[in-house]
Amino acid sequence: MKNITKKQKIVFAIIALIIIVGAVITLTIGLNFDLRYEETKRVELYLGKDFEVSDIKEITNETIPDQSVIIQKVEVFEDSVRIIAKEITEEQKQNLVNKINEKYETEIEADSTEIVTIPHTRGRDIVKPYIIPFTIATIITLVYMAVRYKKLGIAKTVLKTVIVSIIAQALLLSVIAITRIPIGRLTIPMVIAVYLLTLIGMTTKFEKELGIKKEKENKNKK
Repeated sequence: MKNITKKQKIVFAIIALIIIVGAVITLTIGLNFDLRYEETKRVELYLGKDFEVSDIKEITNETIPDQSVIIQKVEVFEDSVRIIAKEITEEQKQNLVNKINEKYETEIEADSTEIVTIPHTRGRDIVKPYIIPFTIATIITLVYMAVRYKKLGIAKTVLKTVIVSIIAQALLLSVIAITRIPIGRLTIPMVIAVYLLTLIGMTTKFEKELGIKKEKENKNKK
């Protein structure tokens, strides 16, 4: 069995600590979700004319301060605006409508404008579309590695690849939890990138071991 150096032990200990801290934060505080995935409030206002998103943004900065806000043009002619924020009170809605009416000379009525609650998107719902493709790709990869590196031991090769891949993903999610990086559109690409880098690293390692093994076999034949 290969001896583990002091440096490797330190690296393993740091990885274990990060994963433990990340798990504790996830279970207690929870992950930090992007505004698109959090429970939010939404109002839609029909202006009936063209408008600039930058103008609406300026108005929301005044009426809904200290919050991240998503502003979208909607409808076929893009003459309505959808405003999404973590929290929108009735007073903020009234001020919002008043300032838009003043800016664009519209006659939007605050009483007829509803504040809609958008429920929180669960993490499992975000990853659900990727489960089947990811599983198929993983099975194909493991079969390839089992065949390619069978001289190193099929069980050993497959098990190492699975364990290292799991640890790499756990480390990534722990870093995301600790640093409070929002779970959003970039999360899945990050997961895939780490997954691919892990496979590249494992393949490089196995190729090196296979080369050494073949070299030894050739020497023994001589």
